[in-house]
Amino acid sequence: MGSAGEMKGPVAVTGAAGYVGSWLVMRLLEQGYTVRATVRDPTNLKKTKHLLDLPEASERLTIWKADLEDEGSFDEAFQGCTGIFHVATAMDFESTDPENEVIKPTVNGVLNVMRSCKKTQTVKRIIFTSSAGTVVPAEQKQPQYDETCWCDVEFCRKIKMTGWMYFVSKTLAEKAAFEFAGENNIDFISIIPSLVVGPFIMSSMPPSNLTALALILGNEAHYSILKQHALVHLDDLCNAHIFLLEHPKAEGRYICSMRDTTIFELANLLRERYPEYNIPTTFKGIDESIKPFLFSSKKLTELGFKYKYTMVDMFDGAIHSCREKNLIPLKTV
Repeated sequence: MGSAGEMKGPVAVTGAAGYVGSWLVMRLLEQGYTVRATVRDPTNLKKTKHLLDLPEASERLTIWKADLEDEGSFDEAFQGCTGIFHVATAMDFESTDPENEVIKPTVNGVLNVMRSCKKTQTVKRIIFTSSAGTVVPAEQKQPQYDETCWCDVEFCRKIKMTGWMYFVSKTLAEKAAFEFAGENNIDFISIIPSLVVGPFIMSSMPPSNLTALALILGNEAHYSILKQHALVHLDDLCNAHIFLLEHPKAEGRYICSMRDTTIFELANLLRERYPEYNIPTTFKGIDESIKPFLFSSKKLTELGFKYKYTMVDMFDGAIHSCREKNLIPLKTV
């Protein structure tokens, strides 16, 4: 906590009502920041109540209307801010027109955010929440991934695997943002989380938990994502956002991932801890001898960041929150 009278910020969080955004707002308030939260519709209480109910919210949180597709709509919220966390993104795996509903809005959205930052002249650094989908998808799987790896956009468009439009949108957005930052001398950092799992304060099901809990929900379309995947706890991810905002030497891209695993290891963990769920033991077309690939967050840990949570913490937290909010059944056996 900052000492009494030490004012931090103001900082802005886009997509503040969502899974990562709302937890990040909570942590920022706890650490003494004044926070401006942007949402598409501030009058929708279902989307903002969990933010307004946070401790310290009445003193240091304001809610602002802004839309990724509406150029200039972030100008007012960002005016006078020192840091921006751009978390908002279009995430619709079921979209019938992904180019126009997911990809364009994501790329235009990040550029709208960057233009608004440039106008303020007060923003010192932008932290962009990217995705492992900007690093991994390509025809040839690598045994190890780091910040130099980029998703093969044409390959994704060609084979259209589950979530392909999200991978493409985040990759094109991140590249466009780095280019804009370079041309306009803006301090821009991207944080690349693996699959985010953990407890949450929003009222609806976080999209990443649909994937993480696919074995409980019987969500077979997402098994391909879980085949070899990496995980990070939501709280570690949000703490990493604040760490990178505050660290004077931070630059470029940072993978934020705590654990590499496979669908078999995950199935075993869930079966052991949650016998009340009917967790499959075999997966069509997935060989039991597969090894996890390495998704390295060495760059982040070498800067001094420390992870606090285990894989068990992630799933216990996620399942507990989902049950509390009646988003998953208590048993499927």
